[in-house]
Amino acid sequence: MEIKRSGSQPSARGPGEWFTGTVRIDPLFGASAPARAAGNAVTFEPGARTAWHTHPLGQVLIVTTGSGLVQHDGGPVEEIRPGDVVWFEPGEKHWHGASPTTAMTHIAIQEALDGKAVDWMEHVSDAQYRAGHRAR
Repeated sequence: MEIKRSGSQPSARGPGEWFTGTVRIDPLFGASAPARAAGNAVTFEPGARTAWHTHPLGQVLIVTTGSGLVQHDGGPVEEIRPGDVVWFEPGEKHWHGASPTTAMTHIAIQEALDGKAVDWMEHVSDAQYRAGHRAR
């Protein structure tokens, strides 16, 4: 048994290559072999979001606070709130982040395949983000 005490792992700023806006990543647990799943609490300030990306074995998001937005490639922008659980299929291109006016925190859980848990792509443009928000 292992207990990771709250605050025992340092927070990190979400790198600009993967995120737009201010994002904080708080590690929750890493994958210890033979397990492949890892989890982070990710906090997005208003307007902040991921770049488009995929996960080789899918991803689960559990919204804990605030108001956010998610979209899979070709689909509508959907609003997410505390208690919502989002599943992205393996290889499904998507993005997620905060609403324009409210911060959002979610727990993100994904498994690594051959040591890789995510493939990052292009940024979601301000125009795409604003257009998606207006469509809601």
